[in-house]
Amino acid sequence: MMRKLARWLLRLGGWRLAGRPPRCRQYLVIVAPHTSNWDFPVAVLCKFAFGMRIKFLGKHTLFSWYGGWFFRMLGGLPVRRDKRDNLVQQVAHYFRESPDMIVALAPEGTRKYTPYWRSGFYRMAQAANVPVLMAYIDAGKKEMGLGPLLHLSGDEARDMAIIREFYADKQGIVPDGKSHVRLRSEIAETAAGGRQDRNV
Repeated sequence: MMRKLARWLLRLGGWRLAGRPPRCRQYLVIVAPHTSNWDFPVAVLCKFAFGMRIKFLGKHTLFSWYGGWFFRMLGGLPVRRDKRDNLVQQVAHYFRESPDMIVALAPEGTRKYTPYWRSGFYRMAQAANVPVLMAYIDAGKKEMGLGPLLHLSGDEARDMAIIREFYADKQGIVPDGKSHVRLRSEIAETAAGGRQDRNV
């Protein structure tokens, strides 16, 4: 029932679905570009439309005794964000505890433009030893889709080149808010390379 309702609501809004969920039982979903408040409700509808039991991360204070049921119903997982490494370990723990765990997040970490993605998703996938599913919102095509499954090699530059190519033509709901698909470490390496070239 929820699947049919979600598909109807997406069609009503002019959105279409593309791709298929992978058959593996555990993976981390990255959703980009994240540029608008509308991304979350559209993504939730797509979750139900695809029939996927996706979890998302939420600040632990959202899961109070009086309101936590709503976020859990949508698939929320409470996490503490006091320390970045602690967050990575919390997500890895969720994967270890459940053989059928799918966690989704927006790697930009914000709706506004940023010069790089946060590396948390990469470290979470590595810590949990799970592949990354590239999901997208393409407002230009009014399409919400699931791309390929990427098994991280451990070579950030190589893996990010694949991810960057996939998202290159995807347009956010707010086009100017699309962030650069790169990690902060890549910016540092580029800057270091430039300094070395000048010293030659």
